[in-house]
Amino acid sequence: MNKSAQIFINPSILNANFDDLENEISKVAAVSDFLHLDIMDNKFVPNFTFAFERAVEIIKISKLPVDAHLMIENPDLIAPRYAHAGCASVTFHYEAAKSVGQTINDIRSNGAKVGIAIKPGTDFSKVEDFIAVIDMLVVMTVEPGFGGQAFMSQQMPKVKQAREWINSLNGAKPILQVDGGISEITIEEAAESGANCFVAGSAVYKSVNPVATIEKLRELAKARFS
Repeated sequence: MNKSAQIFINPSILNANFDDLENEISKVAAVSDFLHLDIMDNKFVPNFTFAFERAVEIIKISKLPVDAHLMIENPDLIAPRYAHAGCASVTFHYEAAKSVGQTINDIRSNGAKVGIAIKPGTDFSKVEDFIAVIDMLVVMTVEPGFGGQAFMSQQMPKVKQAREWINSLNGAKPILQVDGGISEITIEEAAESGANCFVAGSAVYKSVNPVATIEKLRELAKARFS
């Protein structure tokens, strides 16, 4: 884990070889910050990835701290279980939670940091009140559900607005993550808009050299981050 990094590069195993996940995670661990674990229930999004029991197995074998991104219905009930299972961070969708404030508290009381994610079509102003009480805000730059989608640059005004909100806070400031379509081309625009954390799936696991790709992504983001 690159503890000194201001820029975070988090590989998503959504595009990794599910039959050899321990090796897939290990080969990028030295140059990554967190493992991004996409959890989909085929209800909140039209895809399914891992049942809770399989996710726990992945958390245990990961050489990286795990950020679970819950793209599921009723995260209020399930998110604390991921925190209790050992995730370093648990991110849930604003749109899916019945009680955002309570879910934040329940995740934190079970030992994990808290992230809130928003879909591209969500009214961004709805999350402003939670900025000061979370550890990470996630702006989706694809419609959640599938890897390998094209980056939605029209979401960059949200990233810029979020950066303004975050910079106005006193004390600890949440990480601003962009998730979806990150590549050596798109990461520059996202970093320039104010994001300092990037989820990379296809760009990493479909590359010839995943380690070199992550190092390049970090270099590009550091050069453009504002």
